[in-house]
Amino acid sequence: MSATGQLKQNWTHSERKPPPIWIWLLLGALPVIAIVAFATLQPIKVRPRMALAPAFAFTDMNGVRVTNEDLRGRLVLYQISYTGCGERCAPLDAVMRDFQNSLPAVNTSNLPVALATISIDPARDTPERLQEHAAAVGANPEVWRFMTGEPAQLKSVVGGGFHIYYNEEADGQYQFAPALVLVDGTGIVRAEYSLDTASVAALTRDFQLVVDEILRSDGPGRLVYEAAHLFMCYP
Repeated sequence: MSATGQLKQNWTHSERKPPPIWIWLLLGALPVIAIVAFATLQPIKVRPRMALAPAFAFTDMNGVRVTNEDLRGRLVLYQISYTGCGERCAPLDAVMRDFQNSLPAVNTSNLPVALATISIDPARDTPERLQEHAAAVGANPEVWRFMTGEPAQLKSVVGGGFHIYYNEEADGQYQFAPALVLVDGTGIVRAEYSLDTASVAALTRDFQLVVDEILRSDGPGRLVYEAAHLFMCYP
């Protein structure tokens, strides 16, 4: 065999030589490394998809029928309360009012936002009384609506849907834990707040996280956000 032929044969054998085993090990490890890095570093934060929000048909402070479908497409912050709650519910009234007033500075990228207080005391919380209470706590009726409904439906929505349970006591007061619930535009519960966890700062952060997910989870970005949910990248 000529020197040229031998060189070609050696070159062919060289080309067909399999890659070293460490290269295959590295390639196999890369997905695992990427997953561990994502779960550890959590480059994207999301609010969890907690549950499907309940359907309802209530009457608001103007005597107008309001359903959950009327609020579809909006980020809605629900407050569970009643006008006779007094000092026990006053802190959440203040958080709702302050958050309402801060909305112009919150970057919602023109996504509509609504605030809604659901009264669990329909016998006393007439539309007129809801109007008076709304004015007393500084509610902007263009943003923040007060509503209530039939007792059985309220039990189903508030207790069965939002998992906030209450009972009327002999003195007309209600035994319950005042709460706020954030629902996204598709009707998914994304956050719950108690008296201890509710603040304008927490609400602003969580609204921003939900808005960012809505705006950035199209196309390839959807896979990144699904990974963030999978690995529970929560604030």
